[in-house]
Amino acid sequence: MSVNLTLLIIMGALYACGIYLILERSLTRVLLGLMLLANATNLLILATGGYAGLAPLYSKDTAAGDYNDPLPQALILTSIVISFAVTAFMLGIIYRTWVLARRDEIQDDVEDLRVAETPSFDAEDDAEIPIETSEFPLTMVGTDGGDVSDHGSPGDPADRAKVVAGGKEMPAEDAAAEEKPGSQNVAPTPEGDAK
Repeated sequence: MSVNLTLLIIMGALYACGIYLILERSLTRVLLGLMLLANATNLLILATGGYAGLAPLYSKDTAAGDYNDPLPQALILTSIVISFAVTAFMLGIIYRTWVLARRDEIQDDVEDLRVAETPSFDAEDDAEIPIETSEFPLTMVGTDGGDVSDHGSPGDPADRAKVVAGGKEMPAEDAAAEEKPGSQNVAPTPEGDAK
């Protein structure tokens, strides 16, 4: 299969002009760029079909290689329909912006500019968090029976952590026990809350 050089040059020029027009701020130029890109794509699909052959109507006397390939023609027809729909949509957008703002150019959004100027560092999200953020002391005992806490061993009453709760000082283990469901330190009322 050989390729028609004229079609390739025209297709390249249409793609170049279409991409240039799409990068403009004017919606009318964007629409023209989309139309040029659609036509360049139609030429690309046409060039893939090869040279013209016989109509794809079946006959016993015609060899299979003599027929024209109908698939590129069907793809071009689909491309025409899609480009027509995109053109109609863009014309609607252009008309609406002209009615609302009396201008065809896309303006910079103030909120987009503000977001673009903000630094990527967020003091709250990117701050280092300490390992222990709880207000309750660490009172876990490791699997080996050793103390994981900073407050001494659980068996040593002098070094136990003290917590001030309800105006009185109590060991951290008792305070943690009161937080658990079914605590023996709290007697529920008939309404379900604690006294």
